[in-house]
Amino acid sequence: MIQRQSMQYRKLGNTGIDVSLIALGTMTWGEQNSEAEAHAQLDFAIERGINLIDTAEMYPVPPRAETQGRTESYIGTWFRARPGARSKIILATKAAGPSRQPPRPSHIRGGNARHDRANLEAALHDSLARLGTDYIDLYQLHWPDRTTNNFGGLGYYHVEDEDTVPILETLRALGDLVRAGKIRYVGLSNETPWGVHEFLRHAEREGLPRVASIQNPYNLLNRSFEVGLAEFALRENVGLLAYSPLGFGTLTGKYLDGQLPPDGRVTRWERFSRYKGETAEAATAAYVALARRHGIRPAHLALAYVNSRPFLTSNIIGATSLAQLEENIGSIDVHLENALLDEIEAVHNRYTYPSP
Repeated sequence: MIQRQSMQYRKLGNTGIDVSLIALGTMTWGEQNSEAEAHAQLDFAIERGINLIDTAEMYPVPPRAETQGRTESYIGTWFRARPGARSKIILATKAAGPSRQPPRPSHIRGGNARHDRANLEAALHDSLARLGTDYIDLYQLHWPDRTTNNFGGLGYYHVEDEDTVPILETLRALGDLVRAGKIRYVGLSNETPWGVHEFLRHAEREGLPRVASIQNPYNLLNRSFEVGLAEFALRENVGLLAYSPLGFGTLTGKYLDGQLPPDGRVTRWERFSRYKGETAEAATAAYVALARRHGIRPAHLALAYVNSRPFLTSNIIGATSLAQLEENIGSIDVHLENALLDEIEAVHNRYTYPSP
């Protein structure tokens, strides 16, 4: 079952860039993690072959005006302390969208962080300053400018005549930033099949930058990406950057049977309730039991499943300790046999999308 191997790499869309199968997520830095801990995680990740680092102007999470931008600043101080490190990194960050739905933050540019030229230029300028670099490899839109069913929504409730920035306008602004050399490639996040289609359609018709990736949630408790978006990822080469592959740590089993570890984010903040609930707990218990029957750590089962998906470009892991980081990176050593994959599918069929 365990086959020791070095880091694997996959192409980032049509860019020709190789990114590590495991990416380092950073949203805890500046809230649950100190600057020194963030730097230690970066050092460890690079040593283990990770080259894709994902952050956002909104981070850390939970988003607060007092801490906004701190995560990017920690990465910037790491770059300054390690000359030459920037060239070893594929750096991805994200521009926030407007505060149309809870719990979107309203403190970023006064809650008017729309995807128009002025806001995107301001967001990028501030991110570059905090990160201490003059370019971003992958610049992503953190969530759509329009109201849609993301961040836990399945049903779609249309807002008629909503005042949104047209996707073509957004893409033209991003295209100018690419031509200026400030960003290399464009990505989406928390997007829908319709949104991906529109970005691709305008890119082809207008000769604008083609989106390279889509960063959406994907884990054993939330496989909704497979409905609609997985086909786009494969047919159009817009691969998934999977976030929350452990469902806020839920799939490790550490919250089962009412356990509330004091350092867990689900324990500390009520907002992290996406992977709670009776059905989610039953599904988690089934996956944890399955992992243990096969002699695999529950975290490894969950992460290895995500790693194995053909539509995946990179699996974004987060950790609050080096021990967690080491364990999560170790998922690349785990190969899931077909019989085990069939058992995972049986659990999925019993508990389908408990935590969209």
